[in-house]
Amino acid sequence: MVEEMNNEVTKMRTFAVGEIVTGKVTKVEDKQAFVDVGFKVDGIVPISELASLHVEKVSDVLSVDDELELKVLKVEDDELILSKRAVQAEKAWDELQQAYESGNILEVEVADVVKGGLVVDLGVRGFIPASLVERHFVEDFSDYKGKTLRLKVAEIDQENNKLILSQRAVLDQELEEKKRSVLQTLKAGDVVEGRVQRLTDFGAFIDVGGVDGLVHISQLAHHRVDKPSDVVNEGDQVRVKVLSVDQDSERVSLSIKDTQPGPWESFSGSISVGDVLEGTVRRLVSFGAFIELAPGVEGLVHISQIANRHIGTPSEVLSEGEKVQVKVLDVSIGDKRISLSIRELLEKEDTSDEDFQNYEASKKDEPSGFSLGDMIGDQLKNIKTNE
Repeated sequence: MVEEMNNEVTKMRTFAVGEIVTGKVTKVEDKQAFVDVGFKVDGIVPISELASLHVEKVSDVLSVDDELELKVLKVEDDELILSKRAVQAEKAWDELQQAYESGNILEVEVADVVKGGLVVDLGVRGFIPASLVERHFVEDFSDYKGKTLRLKVAEIDQENNKLILSQRAVLDQELEEKKRSVLQTLKAGDVVEGRVQRLTDFGAFIDVGGVDGLVHISQLAHHRVDKPSDVVNEGDQVRVKVLSVDQDSERVSLSIKDTQPGPWESFSGSISVGDVLEGTVRRLVSFGAFIELAPGVEGLVHISQIANRHIGTPSEVLSEGEKVQVKVLDVSIGDKRISLSIRELLEKEDTSDEDFQNYEASKKDEPSGFSLGDMIGDQLKNIKTNE
């Protein structure tokens, strides 16, 4: 009997600190697990050695009969301390170094939300700073716990147990790839849908499939635009025409104006020769005045058609910004030309006044009912009758 016991003891394995062993879980307690690895007593895995992150109860991660790979931390005659975390960490650092060098993307579930960012378990504790989670600012990360993120290793330092990860790097890379693809497909003359990203004093930046193109203020509308917000707002969906694409500088020039009917085309059905319209004096030149009849549509009043008298310059009669009544003399929408007259309306008013004055004068010259001859003639007739 003693001989059999001695034989059993000699069959027991000997272990050294740092050695990697395999075993089966025999018992699970709140703060530790017991594992049979062929030692004379079951090895102990403390709760702190189960994972790189905090574990509330051993039963949350282990069950009886689980097969484990463990690292020996301490060996005594009647005690064997083992670590699951240490084995995972050694493997993880090697894999993470490869991922860092190759730029591979890792899909990981967020284990916890902490001050300043997120924590994940990759066999070692990984940290994602708040600035590296998304491309945009995130105020509240509470919804991120349990969410799976696609990450790149941003910084790795095994000696100091430091692992920084970034989802933003993945998103930036995807955006750049998408930009290159869009730039290769966009061509001058294309009409595409876009979204207004931001406004500046000189125009609006439009997102067209991941590429920001510029609509210069002069290309926002057919009429003069003082500021871009008069025409578009951030977030608006708009149709734009591609004017040019520079793939090297990633610059795209766009136009909203070219996707819309011109003001002359829109105005063509509402004007005819002889119409009397109201307009605004926009420009005075030596040969006449340009009158705005509608946004983007101007007609010319030649200097000879401004007044019913001779004038040396249009400014003798008109001022820029003044509202005036004009008569349409000629229209050519195709040539974008409208001839106007102010004089004709003035002459009409003057003629009517002159007619009235002539009428009044003629009334003064006429007898007031009966002439002197008529009255004497009637009296002579009466005398002859009496005789």
